[in-house]
Amino acid sequence: DLATAGVEYALVDDRHFLASGFRHDELHRPHHTESDGQRVGLLAIDERLRYLIPFRPPEETASYLKQLRAQGHGLAVLADDGEKFGGWPGTKDWVYGSGWLDNFLKTMESLKTAGEIELTTGQRAFREVPSGGLAYLGTASYREMEKWALPPAAQRELTTLEEELGPEQLAAASAFVRGGHWHHFLVKYPESNRMHKTMVALSNLSRSRGDPPAARRAIGRAQCNDAYWHGVFGGLYLPHLRNAIWHQLAFAERELRRGEPLAYEELDLDNDGYPELWIHSGQFSALVSPHRGGVVEVLTRFNDLINLADVLTRRRESYHEMPEQQAQGHGESKTDGTASIHDIEKAARLKELPPVDAEPRAILVERLLSENVTSDDYAAAKYQPIRSWAAVPMAARVSVESDAITVVLQGPELDKRLKFDVAGCLDVAYTWDGAAHPNAIFAPELSLARDVPLRLQPETEVWRSNITTVARSERGFEETVQGISLTPRWPTRLGRCSLEISS
Repeated sequence: DLATAGVEYALVDDRHFLASGFRHDELHRPHHTESDGQRVGLLAIDERLRYLIPFRPPEETASYLKQLRAQGHGLAVLADDGEKFGGWPGTKDWVYGSGWLDNFLKTMESLKTAGEIELTTGQRAFREVPSGGLAYLGTASYREMEKWALPPAAQRELTTLEEELGPEQLAAASAFVRGGHWHHFLVKYPESNRMHKTMVALSNLSRSRGDPPAARRAIGRAQCNDAYWHGVFGGLYLPHLRNAIWHQLAFAERELRRGEPLAYEELDLDNDGYPELWIHSGQFSALVSPHRGGVVEVLTRFNDLINLADVLTRRRESYHEMPEQQAQGHGESKTDGTASIHDIEKAARLKELPPVDAEPRAILVERLLSENVTSDDYAAAKYQPIRSWAAVPMAARVSVESDAITVVLQGPELDKRLKFDVAGCLDVAYTWDGAAHPNAIFAPELSLARDVPLRLQPETEVWRSNITTVARSERGFEETVQGISLTPRWPTRLGRCSLEISS
């Protein structure tokens, strides 16, 4: 695909080569790869340079480049994040305030004048540096990314293995001590997968309708990767990034469905092996998951381009339980350099463990609660429900009228009816056996990206609380409000209730 698109060469982390069996001293030349006769050049980004620049004094970079030249190597490749030069904590003072940048440029100019180095482009390197030959590389990423993609328990196991091996043994075989595939972020975070699979579905829809330029452009913008994963930066945990993705997806879908009547599709949109109901018109789009208790996982109104269900579940991350000793001696600025983002990552410490949700968040997660559960304990997830339908498969029956689509969901001890009108307003009606748990509270929770008015029948108390996560960022740990939880509370003896989410 790259070759067909006209790409002559690509830059990849040196770990791609090392994990495929290449030695470090084989990577200072251009390489080539091919598939079905289509050829693309490859340049290996030098990890050592990534850690030297700009975190260490320029003299260390000069020494490393001289060493490579003395060993007969003809190429060293650097490609890295621009935020290292002032965006990351401490780097602005180090790069500019302390004079690192001026010293670095002078040092490189001195090496160039002395004939020790020559700055060049990738295209010129392929013309002038002898080829290193053919390379077939497996799927890989830089080592930190491979670890971040793992679930928390696996991350801790990998860290334990690295510690058991020790620095010397790990250095000798680090390319083969690996984490996971970066695509696993889509498994680790269902919210990320939902964005991705919605984008894929809309891309296919756009292609089938001749790819209107405005829709295709919005779909391309929705592929910006930062919101889909989380490592040492906020990423997925930053609501404004997710909101920007959903904004573009909503814009694209509005363009593609303009003037359409109410309709629905039964399909496995998120590719998890269970069918969802994709309900849509020219004014809104919703995703209902019968296998998860009939929750609403997407509710996007095209008038404001906001997905009301764009809320992140509070979950345990590996760094929430980092051992105390891992923070010893890391993260302090050095007199001859500055802390890298990975030093800062190791130094981040929690005072206490944050709350974790027992079940994935969505709109309309139904539970029975004891009367003794307080609002504070509920908000902090310090309770056990008498009954939860969050993971209960429900039988779904759909009826379509000109002005509404109704989904009737039947599960054990609960019937749930969702009625969507053409504008995306949602009426919800519940019936249950009021005698089964006569002293309990029926409490459907709505996790929402923003507060919305609810019409309740009968009128009742609503618990409201912010949904707040604690996640690691380049500045340490940060609390972020992901959305709002609204939970109406009806006595179960009533046996029925209803609510409406209006526009």
